[in-house]
Amino acid sequence: MTPLSPIIELHNLRFAWPQQATLLDIQSFSLEPEQRLFLKGPSGSGKTTLLGLLGGVHLPQSGTIRLLGQDLSALSASARDCFRVDHSGFIFQQFNLLPFLSVIDNVLLPCQFSKHRRQRAIERHGSIMAAATTLLTHLGLPAQLQQQRAGELSIGQQQRVAAARALIGQPRLVIADEPTSALDADSREAFLQLLFAECQAAGASLLFVSHDQSLAKLFDRSIDLTQLNRAARAQED
Repeated sequence: MTPLSPIIELHNLRFAWPQQATLLDIQSFSLEPEQRLFLKGPSGSGKTTLLGLLGGVHLPQSGTIRLLGQDLSALSASARDCFRVDHSGFIFQQFNLLPFLSVIDNVLLPCQFSKHRRQRAIERHGSIMAAATTLLTHLGLPAQLQQQRAGELSIGQQQRVAAARALIGQPRLVIADEPTSALDADSREAFLQLLFAECQAAGASLLFVSHDQSLAKLFDRSIDLTQLNRAARAQED
């Protein structure tokens, strides 16, 4: 992959669940390095399935998915898992924190599973602990909360922990799936500005999935999945 190559490239992607009609039919799509992209789509439009494909959890029936120039279909399931944790950070709608672990231990999890993320965190911050505490501080979580169990935090605080976990070790791609749905408008925009700043510092591209069109103006680029997805358009005709 050259420095200017897209982070994500989709070509003639088709996906359907067993015994169901085609859910996704995307001729082409790309995400550029360090770009902030807002992807909008209503419930049932295939947003979550698309993210599963980008993470290598699912494979398409046809077409190609390239991340950082790597064709995911050419990798085994275990290799796709390794590739995902090495190069992608996910922020889930429900955050998916381990409530019995401390905030710090939740943030450090990617460094336990990925030597690449661990090494990048050490190179940038001197240690993985310093990387975790620095990210949490930059994302607005006070030091006195960083040793608490994640399950004891508020929704807004858990959101910051999930973002720090996604960003540690400087993954090239951050994917956020409706992470602000439980927040009020002011809190959503404040969180996004923090997220943008940390993605920029890490040199990461951001794919942000939401149904909240009011956030689109904050991004470099906005796409409606129902327009991108030929299967959705066919159902409307």
